[in-house]
Amino acid sequence: MIIVLQKKIHHSQITKLDLKSRNVIKPTKKMMRDLKNELSQYLDSNGYLSYSAKKKKYIILGTNSPKNSLAECPECNIGRLTIIISPVTKKRFIGCSNYNNGCTASSPLLQKAKLRGTKTKCKLCKWPIVIFRYNRKQKWAKQCSNFKCKSRKTKS
Repeated sequence: MIIVLQKKIHHSQITKLDLKSRNVIKPTKKMMRDLKNELSQYLDSNGYLSYSAKKKKYIILGTNSPKNSLAECPECNIGRLTIIISPVTKKRFIGCSNYNNGCTASSPLLQKAKLRGTKTKCKLCKWPIVIFRYNRKQKWAKQCSNFKCKSRKTKS
């Protein structure tokens, strides 16, 4: 019964409004203009909206970069490379923050070593350099984070 009464009150309020064209069209145009301006900031270079399913909101590509990012992604030049721990396998790897939009830049990291990412880039491939050591007796060693980099190949 309460719902029915609310609908009747709402319906009676609508019928009492003065619905002349000047009272409806101008405010509607203003609201549409504001909406268009607000949505235009969320369009990427191709004119598409980018929606983050994880955050459940529209994002501006390239501006919502992760706080702990190491470097700009050398493959897509939009995302940022970050150290990620897989929730399923608990393994560490470096991946691009633009993965949801098609960037496939990723590289595995050492799993048992103590690891720190640096913001310095490799001279050959522009991926970030990581420092690592396996125990306290060892010194910290530097290595490119890109698994396919030529500077990472061991000298035999």
